[in-house]
Parts: sequence; structure tokens; C-alpha cells
Amino acid sequence: MIHAYDNNYLPRAQTLMGVMFHVAVYDLNIPLEIFYDKFLFSKISSYFEAGDSTILAGTSGVELALDIINDDTKANNIHPIFDRTPEYWCGWALAYFQWYSGLKFLQINKYISIREILNMYNPYHEMDIGHFCDHMFALYNSRKPFSNLKLLRLDANLSQSELSKLSEVPVRTIQQYEQKQKKINKASAETIIKLAKVLNCSVLDLMEFDNT
Repeated sequence: MIHAYDNNYLPRAQTLMGVMFHVAVYDLNIPLEIFYDKFLFSKISSYFEAGDSTILAGTSGVELALDIINDDTKANNIHPIFDRTPEYWCGWALAYFQWYSGLKFLQINKYISIREILNMYNPYHEMDIGHFCDHMFALYNSRKPFSNLKLLRLDANLSQSELSKLSEVPVRTIQQYEQKQKKINKASAETIIKLAKVLNCSVLDLMEFDNT
């Protein structure tokens, strides 16, 4: 599996997100769902997804939380964290899952809400992080109705036969990938590149989320 960024930055990313979530709820009095929505549509989410060293190594979780709500005047409301709250764990675990899966936060949120992740605190905070990831994998894959190939093809307003003609990939092969009878992740580089070129997307956009 291709991870989102170098694992040297992972512990820092987990701590930052844990602190952000804790501070938002307990010091800034912002419901987690509202804060997370702000995070999703902020530039900071993309910095996390890319493992941006400027953010991960040079900024505190408190600073990031204030940046997301765009209000530095509330800095005096923030107190040191003494307990690892459920919200802290939620951010810590989510940062790990995003790194491990390589998915964007918006992609995760489309099928698994932040409230649902928070509710996983019991029992998963007492388990190895791998158990949490396995559960997230299962939820994501069970709720995602179509393959990435099909979603991208529909967005491009192409039928299977039209995509086949333009990409020179057999229509039967396209059908098998869309129905997940064959794993597109194991397709030849030539096939993937042809499809990506026609669909105007990256090769990674066609890959399916797979923890194997």
C-alpha cells in the first residue's frame, strides 16, 4: 500500500491532530463536527495529507486550531492538555488512518463521519491501531457503492463502450474492473495509463482502497 507521506512525520501528525481536536472541543467550545468541517475545507487538511514538513514540524496543534477558526484572540482560552480525551484519540487515530490509507480526508468523510470515528473510542483506544484501521477499511469498502473507475467514467459522461474505444482497453476488461471481478490495482501500467489519460485523472485516482 502507498502511504500518504514519509512515516518519520507520522507521530507528529498524530499528535497535532489530537491536540487540535481536543482544543477545539474543550477550550474553544466548538462541537467536533463543526470544527472538522472547517478543517476539511481549510488549506491545513491538504498540508496534513501531503505530510508538509513546514506544518508538521514547525507548528503546534494549538496554532493550527486557531488558524482553522481564524481567530487568534481566543488563544488565552487554551490550557495545557493533561488527559488524553476521546477527542484527542479521535484525531490521533484519524491521522494514522489517513497516512496509512493515502485517502484524502474528504474521501474518508464521505463514508465515515467524524462522530462515528469518535464513537469508536470504546473499544479501539485500548487496542493496537491496526484493529482500528481494519474496522475503518471494512466500513469504507462496504459503503462505497461504485469502483473509482466507474465513478470517473460517469463523471466523464462516457459509456463503457465509449471508454473502451477511446482507451483501447477491451470493454470486457472495463466491466470486470468496475464490477471488481478483477483488481484494477493489479492491472498493467499500460492499461492504467490509457484509462487515466482518457478520464483526465491520475493513475492513483483509479486505484481502489485495499489494505492487503
